[in-house]
Amino acid sequence: MMANPAAVNLSPKHPSGDPDPAEAVLDLVHLSRQTFGDHALETELLALFERQASQLSRRLEAPRSMGDASARIDLAHMLKGSARSVGAFAVAAAAEAYETALRAGDAREAALCGRLLAEIEAVRGAIADIL
Repeated sequence: MMANPAAVNLSPKHPSGDPDPAEAVLDLVHLSRQTFGDHALETELLALFERQASQLSRRLEAPRSMGDASARIDLAHMLKGSARSVGAFAVAAAAEAYETALRAGDAREAALCGRLLAEIEAVRGAIADIL
């Protein structure tokens, strides 16, 4: 899989020379490990994640109504798991923070949802550059 290095943002580096996964938009090394280096499977997983992230983003952007916290918790939880599987760790962290805020009734949940949506867009852009 050839990717634009700027799109995947694999810097800064640890002293070992390996990219810092916490700073990467998309950790392609992780994805390659998950797929045992199968580039066709990597492409398929990225395309599936992009579609899922797009659909879930639209649902998260919908106006909030009373009683929809449970549905939003489920959406955030789904995103967290799928993001981790493809190496979109910033999305996973943002989804986890949003999920936690929703469960706690934290007033910051709207801001955390905005952060999650921004992280999703960054990863979708990186995936578009790859696909």
